[in-house]
Amino acid sequence: MFDIRPVGYVIGLLVAALGATMLLPLGVDLIAGNGEWIVFLQSGIVTVLGGSLIALACSNGVGEGLSIRQTFLLTTIVWLILPVFGALPLILGASGMTFTDAFFEAMSGLTTTGSTVMTGIGDLPDGLKLWRGVLQWLGGVGIIVVAMVFLPELRVGGMQIFRTESFDTMGKILPRAGEIASRISVIYLGLTAACAACYGLSGMGWLDAVTHAMTTVATGGFANYDTSFSGFSAGAEYVAAVFMILAALPFVRYVQLLAGTAQPMWRDRQIRGFFLTAFILVTVVSLWLVTRSENSFEYAFRKSLFNVVSILTGTGYASDDYMRWGAFPVVLFFFIGLIGGCAGSTACSIKIFRYQLLFASIKTQIERIHSPSGIFTPRYDGRTVSDDVLNSVMSFFFFFTVTLGVVAVALGMTGLDFITSVSGAATALGNIGPGLGSEIGPAGNFADLGATAKWILAITMLIGRLEVMAVFTILTVQFWRD
Repeated sequence: MFDIRPVGYVIGLLVAALGATMLLPLGVDLIAGNGEWIVFLQSGIVTVLGGSLIALACSNGVGEGLSIRQTFLLTTIVWLILPVFGALPLILGASGMTFTDAFFEAMSGLTTTGSTVMTGIGDLPDGLKLWRGVLQWLGGVGIIVVAMVFLPELRVGGMQIFRTESFDTMGKILPRAGEIASRISVIYLGLTAACAACYGLSGMGWLDAVTHAMTTVATGGFANYDTSFSGFSAGAEYVAAVFMILAALPFVRYVQLLAGTAQPMWRDRQIRGFFLTAFILVTVVSLWLVTRSENSFEYAFRKSLFNVVSILTGTGYASDDYMRWGAFPVVLFFFIGLIGGCAGSTACSIKIFRYQLLFASIKTQIERIHSPSGIFTPRYDGRTVSDDVLNSVMSFFFFFTVTLGVVAVALGMTGLDFITSVSGAATALGNIGPGLGSEIGPAGNFADLGATAKWILAITMLIGRLEVMAVFTILTVQFWRD
């Protein structure tokens, strides 16, 4: 019989930990002297007690590690349960949100999507602003651990190609996760602190600096204002661009760098591909803006750099309404969001390495057609790529495309127009943030969508954040058979 107690035990501990983090916004509101702190006290007590009871009820089933089936279930259920508790301060607090809106916002935060249904964000109590940042910050470090520990073991989307990278996680998944998480957390915290300090030097107040540092390093995109990043200085835009790029690189390379090994960072094909892609896209958009407007080259370059990197990494900040830049950038931005950053980072979407493997496979097929008697095998970073990895990557592309189409059709059935439906499906599945069009584009938000559309998008965020296949696997009959 399938034992869910180990899964419940881990989920209970994570829920309790989420409740403990509510002390941060509680303290901020208490210092600020507003009564919102009581909301976080109530929510924290409920969350800590709820998580503790779940863990206690399942503690008699704890073993040394998790099986593959238990891991599949854990990676999916935890991203469903945490938003429920993360939504409590939003429901009970000054925002007065419905459960649907609060769950959407919390799911968007923890999956680092960055889509929002909130308006008047600048007028919210400081604690709620910080809480949105905390949700994304926790989601960012959580997804790095999932990408480095769980997804390679689950053979999801070609991630198994990274199983031999620095960490050997075969056998006992859960104990090894703790060691990896501790190393990552130090690096993640260091990047966040550095980002906050740079934001402070650029002119941001302390709350804006800390909150935006959290959502930048998490490549999440929650901002403290309805206008996103457009109200900040040029220096802040450059700081954001740098740290969004740093957060989109594989964190295993930072671990190796701190251990005194710099070569893997410079030789990583994924990193080189990411920088080349970003360079080409920023150059193209910059030249487009220079030729289409009277603004200076520095202005065009800064707006291009910030917004291209923001969408490419799945952060979702906007410093300008790029819907006004013309048809070409709008179409380009749609496809930029479907590229993503590097595997093992906080970045979202399809990821650079999958495109590299896809192109390697296509090249091999062309060589085989051209020289039928030759022996050709796809290679990645000098290593032969197995059929298992290629099949996994091809399956990912197939399921991603089909899911995108199904979600777009489902959104259309709720009454949304074509642009909103397609871009909404893409931004949720790619965990990007803003969509296209006047309603959910960079100058709007998701507040006016119907409840059905919000639930569709919230579940799609979960599917996209867990690399599609991990969620669909637990929906099969075979998964539940002993």
